[in-house]
Amino acid sequence: MRRLSRRKFLVESGIAAASAALGCAAFPGVSLASKEPELRLGYLPITDSAPLLVAHGLGYFKEEGIRMKRPLRVRSWSALMESFLTGKFNLTHMLLPMPVWMRFKNRVPIKVLAWNHTNGSTLTVGGHSALREFADLGGHHIAVPHWYSVHNVMLQMAIRHHGLIPVIQPQSKPLAPNEVNIFVLPPPEMPAALVGRKVDGFIVAEPMGAISEIKTGARIMRFTGDMWKNHPCCVVVMPEKITQFHPAFSQRVINAVVRAQLWITENREKAAHLLSRDGMGYLPMDQEVLKQAFLAYDPLVYGPSGALRHPEWQMDRIGFQPWPYPSATRLLVRELANTRVEGDLAFLKGLSPEFAARDLVDDRFVRCAMEALGGTGKFMYGELGDNPFERQEVLSIG
Repeated sequence: MRRLSRRKFLVESGIAAASAALGCAAFPGVSLASKEPELRLGYLPITDSAPLLVAHGLGYFKEEGIRMKRPLRVRSWSALMESFLTGKFNLTHMLLPMPVWMRFKNRVPIKVLAWNHTNGSTLTVGGHSALREFADLGGHHIAVPHWYSVHNVMLQMAIRHHGLIPVIQPQSKPLAPNEVNIFVLPPPEMPAALVGRKVDGFIVAEPMGAISEIKTGARIMRFTGDMWKNHPCCVVVMPEKITQFHPAFSQRVINAVVRAQLWITENREKAAHLLSRDGMGYLPMDQEVLKQAFLAYDPLVYGPSGALRHPEWQMDRIGFQPWPYPSATRLLVRELANTRVEGDLAFLKGLSPEFAARDLVDDRFVRCAMEALGGTGKFMYGELGDNPFERQEVLSIG
């Protein structure tokens, strides 16, 4: 017979009671499994990773009875995906198009369990630059963090809207006035590349825009959250087999992550300190840079420059809403089919956006975690309607 410590007994009892109250008792094995996996968390040093890191830093994973070591940092999305594929990590954040590509092209059994954050990205150009509008990008070189990124999708939506043509070619090759060359660069390398004028701009997650603003006098040309209202960027992913064979473990992981999202929303300045090298050192930036990324979204500052055109949306520079709206996944899958990438996009031709949203996302755990913390009104930033779990996507690409 398995013996439980007093602490584990309390954790298990609390989870079981909460699950039953929330209608989660249908999950098989809503008790601590005898051979639960150790949580192996990997991340990129960007604000996309904030909820996972805060959940570790504030001890939320530990309070859920989860075994884990300190999260491991990598420098590129390719390294992060490879580490996930080889089992080095079994929890991480990924740009939403990545698990679409992994599951439906490469048949990787990956599941999206929640949104990790919303908005939180910028199109940044040099302070010396005359680039003010997407229409100005013709003949220029713009870096994206990965081919399968919301950044690449949104950038190409915008430049096509202005009659420009996205191309993928060596930077040494001349560009036509109506062409925009797009290439991949790891996020940590982008600010230095902009300073060295190796790129004309970059579109990527924070705090790269904030770093460039503060350290080099760069300019935010556009906030992505001002182009697609409350859009998903990074999502929380785990191997599907863990969600199948360890649903109680999966629930407790998401409990900790969603709890961290709520804490960050209510404690942005403290979160910036905790994550920074002045705090627990998860991110190699000082807290002033991270405070800029978490808090600087003043229409009086960014409105006149055109970076922020929709203050009426009442968004934040970065948000931490966990609910994975199916409408956003459907839109992203549709737009991926129109997006230029290196590699073959043929897998998208027969992929139904409706099927992709249903098959990729397992929202059981995040729904329960949100309810346990006070319900949808705690998270959804004024998007509540008759059905708070559905919404209409709002875009302003021009």
